[in-house]
Amino acid sequence: MVAIDRRTVLKTAGGAGLAALLAACSGGKGASSGDQGSGKGEIRALFMKQAAYTEADVTKMTAAFTAANPEIKVTPEFVAYEALHDKIVAAGPAGTYDVVLIDVIWPAEFGSKKMITDVTGQWAPEWKTEMLAGAIETAQYDQKLYGVPWIMDSKYLFLNEAHLSLAHANPQWLDTWDGVLKTARRLKEAGVVKYPLIWSWQQAEALVCDYAQLLGAMGGKFLDESGKAAFNAGGGVQALEFMRQTIVDGLTNPASTQSLEADVQRVFQAGQASLVLNWTYMYGAANDAKQSKVAGKVQVAQTPKGSVGRPGVNGGMALCVTAGSKNQAAAFKYISHLTSQPEQEKYALSSLPVWTTSYDEPAVVQTNPKVVPQAKKQLDDLILRPQAKNYNAISQVLQAELQNALLGRKPAQQALDDAADKANSLLQS
Repeated sequence: MVAIDRRTVLKTAGGAGLAALLAACSGGKGASSGDQGSGKGEIRALFMKQAAYTEADVTKMTAAFTAANPEIKVTPEFVAYEALHDKIVAAGPAGTYDVVLIDVIWPAEFGSKKMITDVTGQWAPEWKTEMLAGAIETAQYDQKLYGVPWIMDSKYLFLNEAHLSLAHANPQWLDTWDGVLKTARRLKEAGVVKYPLIWSWQQAEALVCDYAQLLGAMGGKFLDESGKAAFNAGGGVQALEFMRQTIVDGLTNPASTQSLEADVQRVFQAGQASLVLNWTYMYGAANDAKQSKVAGKVQVAQTPKGSVGRPGVNGGMALCVTAGSKNQAAAFKYISHLTSQPEQEKYALSSLPVWTTSYDEPAVVQTNPKVVPQAKKQLDDLILRPQAKNYNAISQVLQAELQNALLGRKPAQQALDDAADKANSLLQS
């Protein structure tokens, strides 16, 4: 969810970006200021607002924890995903937060700069075998574990089955990306909806997530074996050409280039789009009659196949103890509660658990009977965005050039070549 989100914007450079970079550089110097503490007292935790677990979910989880641990007071704080990274960086030197939620793309940066603690020794031995492999990657860097996986997610294909019925489109077509285009054309020609597709293509991390799934499906790679950019060849170029062509053909809502996951959700729930990629959380939201006009008409499927495969983007997130926390023992105790299998299974409608056996638990299946079977298949096949220390900067470069192609400012090949040149310089720095 997420992230996204779940998991949306990593804003481009500017004053705020420079400030965050300077704070990050100083963050490692303050790493030793933390302390295990007494295991009691007050802790502060930073979460994201949108996607995956809701604020209400986290509030209930926290209440359950404090009821069982009255000697620990937890103050949760929520920010939009697009503000999460820079908030963690800026707060790091001061030790403002004891617990922070990090995206799968950040362990290399935060771990190498010693902004979050190495908790490898605190992991229960069975966690490594009982958790999904893709989940463990969300907290891992350089053979060390810098947190505990909490959110396990990928983007799925959501469809309005009533729209497909009106257009006499076969849902089985949606097994492939070519079939998605065929379906979208049928929907448009039948006048069911003006733009059958809408995507999270704002210049943000959400755009990279959508691109990652298409790149993987078409056989592309982010980096080659030597660690250099490879997205400007083969499937990487095909993926971007595919994206641009859907706009040219009038199948994709042009508002996609200003949209994030919440916008995709809003348009789909209003009945103004038929086919969208989004995180797990959207199934429950889109089928909630209190907020959705398409409740009861929504189905979910794996990400479609391309010429090579159908990997979903790894959208996992982990909870970490900050290096500056003065109460690290209490912080890890809180994390252990939130990430525990029983606690996660209570909230499976919002975000599916990181625990392998949860997907066979009747209570979990019944909570999300349409999503869980798809997740069992999809979460074994995920594409990981590059684990680079300066991933943020690389992603911003890629986001900008993807948008250049989507908006018709550059051909796909040129845009990706330009992104690769800049990315390679960053990878070597």
